[in-house]
Amino acid sequence: MIPADSYSIRSGNRAYIYGDGLFESIRVVNGKPINLENHLKRLSEGMKMLRMTVPEKFSLQFFEEEIQALCQQNNIEKGGRIRLSIDRKQGGFYMPHNNEVEYFIEANSLPNNGFLLNEAGYKIDQFEDMKKQINKLSSFKTKNGLLYIMAKLRARETGLDDLLIQNDRMGIIEGGSANLFIVSNGVLYTPGLDSGCLGGTMRMQIINLALAHNIKVYECNISPQNLLVADEVFLTNAIEGIIWVGSYRTKHYINYLSSQLIDRLNEKWNAKD
Repeated sequence: MIPADSYSIRSGNRAYIYGDGLFESIRVVNGKPINLENHLKRLSEGMKMLRMTVPEKFSLQFFEEEIQALCQQNNIEKGGRIRLSIDRKQGGFYMPHNNEVEYFIEANSLPNNGFLLNEAGYKIDQFEDMKKQINKLSSFKTKNGLLYIMAKLRARETGLDDLLIQNDRMGIIEGGSANLFIVSNGVLYTPGLDSGCLGGTMRMQIINLALAHNIKVYECNISPQNLLVADEVFLTNAIEGIIWVGSYRTKHYINYLSSQLIDRLNEKWNAKD
C-alpha cells in the first residue's frame, strides 16, 4: 500500500518511458468492482498481444482481493473508480530484457454509487486533426493515449464536450474516452471491432442488455450521414456507463433508449444510491 501523494514509479519503468503497458478502468458499486471478469479477460488478451508473460497468480480471485483491500484502505464503501495497470518490468531500451510484468492499482471514490445519465446532453463534433490506425492493438487500452488526449484538448478549445474519432478509412468509431452508439427507428448501431474502436467492456454490456430486451443491434460502419439522420446518439464507458449526446453540429437528439438502458444497467448491478 503506497500513499497516493508519494513517489511510486521506479526509475526505468517501461510504461513511463515507452508506453509499454496496458490498463483497465473499473467501476466500483457497493464497494466492489463490477464486471471484473471481462476486464481481466481483455487485459489478459492484451498482455498476450504485447508478448507479456501472464503470471499464474493473475486470477479473478487474486485481483478481487487486491482491489477489495485497496477499497477498504480508502474507505470506499459505495461508488468508486479503479485503475489497474500492467507494465512490462524495467530493463532494456526498445528491446526489453524480459517479458515479466508488474501491476499497479489505484482507487478513488465517486460521489454516486449508481450510474447517472447526464442531464445536459453532450455537444459533439468530429476530431479532424488525427486518425486512428486499425491494427492488432486498436481494441486494447494501451498506455499510448495521445490521440484521445489531443481530441479532448481540441474539444475543450472549441467549447464542445467531446469529439468523435475516425479511423484511417474515414469511419467514425468512438469518442475521446467512450464507445459510440446510434439509434435509428428503435434499432441500435455501433462500430464493429474491425473498425479499430476500443473493445469496451461497457460496450459489450450494453449490447447484451439490448439483445436481452429484444432490441436489435448491428455492428457496422458509422458515417457522418448516419449521425445526421439518427434519432438518438450516446457514448459508453466503464465508469460513467451511458453518456447521452444532445447534439451533433445542427442535429439534436432525444434520450429515450439511453434512459431505459441506464436504468437496466443499474438494475443489473444493484447500483442504487
